[in-house]
Amino acid sequence: MELTIEPSRTALVVIDLQHGIVAIPGEPRSAQEVVLRAARMAGAMREAGGTVVLVRVTPSPDGKDGLKPITDAPVQAGGRSLPPDWSEFVPELAPQITDVVITKRQWGAFYGTELDLQLRRRGIDTIILCGISTNVGVESTARDAYERGYDQVFVEDAMAAREAEDHLHTVRSLFPRIGRVRSTEDVLAALK
Repeated sequence: MELTIEPSRTALVVIDLQHGIVAIPGEPRSAQEVVLRAARMAGAMREAGGTVVLVRVTPSPDGKDGLKPITDAPVQAGGRSLPPDWSEFVPELAPQITDVVITKRQWGAFYGTELDLQLRRRGIDTIILCGISTNVGVESTARDAYERGYDQVFVEDAMAAREAEDHLHTVRSLFPRIGRVRSTEDVLAALK
């Protein structure tokens, strides 16, 4: 099915393309490939009059807002020293004056942020998702968006995870149930 996008009702939501995250090796493509594709879509979305939302993750300065449930595979978080530029967006995705910038403290971009409010105030009913990591930040945001009734487009070649298997599992098993999986070229063509 051909992708149709109404830019005035659509937001490109870019997950965690910041220095600290893109420094981590990714699969099935490099973080740099993801960044370049996301930057192309952001430029096209701005030119078409759509909304670009840049999401970053970072703990609060004291680290006390970090999640600490008991798990079998703990995620290293709070308490460690992060480089000063860890949460800064990569240069290719430097925020523009019309962009919405969201800072989250956990995996998903909706919980505890004003993302839903900002989208609804702009009349957005469709989000295009890309970023790192497919099976963590992007998937958590996608699940929340689905439960809030947003139409979604997942840009498969503008995402990566730590392991290719994790990326592919999310793209094949979850995303088709809650939205449409497309490529960067599909999105760019729909924005022309």
